[in-house]
Amino acid sequence: MKIRNRIVELRPELESGLEKALENGGSQATGELLSLMSRVNLQVQHIQESGVLIKDLDRCLLDFPSEREGRMVFLCWEYGEPELAFWHDIDAGFTGRQPL
Repeated sequence: MKIRNRIVELRPELESGLEKALENGGSQATGELLSLMSRVNLQVQHIQESGVLIKDLDRCLLDFPSEREGRMVFLCWEYGEPELAFWHDIDAGFTGRQPL
C-alpha cells in the first residue's frame, strides 16, 4: 500500500512525462503503462469504496471489517485462497489469523 500510495502521488507527474514521451514517438509500452496504471487505480478505489481494506497489494491481501461475538474484527483473505476462511482481531494483523 505504501508503494501504491506513492505511485498515486507521483501519477500526475508520471502521466505528464509519459504522455509527452508517447506524443514524441514513445513506444506502445508507454501507452500501455498509462492505461494499466489507470486501471489499477480505479480498481483499488472501487475496492476501498466498498469498505474492504487492501493490506498488501502485491500479495492481494484483503481485510473485511466485520463483527464477531460482539466485537469488531477483520475477515481476512489472500489471493489464492479458495474462500474467505480466516479472521483476526483488528490489532493482530495477518500473523493473528484464525480459522472461521
